[in-house]
Amino acid sequence: MSVKERKRSDYVFFLDYRTRWTDNDMYSHLTNTVYNVLIDSVVNTYLIKHCGLNPTTSPSIALMVASQITFISQTSFPAVLDIGLRVNKLGNSSVTYECGVFERGMEDVRAVGGYTHVFCDSVNRRPMTMEKTFREGLEKLLVKEGPKL
Repeated sequence: MSVKERKRSDYVFFLDYRTRWTDNDMYSHLTNTVYNVLIDSVVNTYLIKHCGLNPTTSPSIALMVASQITFISQTSFPAVLDIGLRVNKLGNSSVTYECGVFERGMEDVRAVGGYTHVFCDSVNRRPMTMEKTFREGLEKLLVKEGPKL
């Protein structure tokens, strides 16, 4: 199955987003930067709520080292979106996320994107083994089989 065929059931965690007029570009669809904001928002919401991340006090930080997005069909204001999240790969110090962007009430994905985080010491910015609470939370999103982004 290609990422263009993703369905809601392919994702584990969801965050909703109510589009704004300013999210549209001159072609009346969401700008590219909005998709990146959506992906960043669902990932960091999950890390904060389910992995114990506190951006100001955690001993480690997650640095983005790679990102990509595949646009499938347009969406625009005033859509309400559901952003799905899953983990495609979980290493000792890194994680690769995949996100699906869906319009509320629709089963077909509008865009699929994601990025790779490397967990680093918050002071020296050097890779480190992922904290236990992060790993435990991210394992709940891990997809063991199937095509990857």
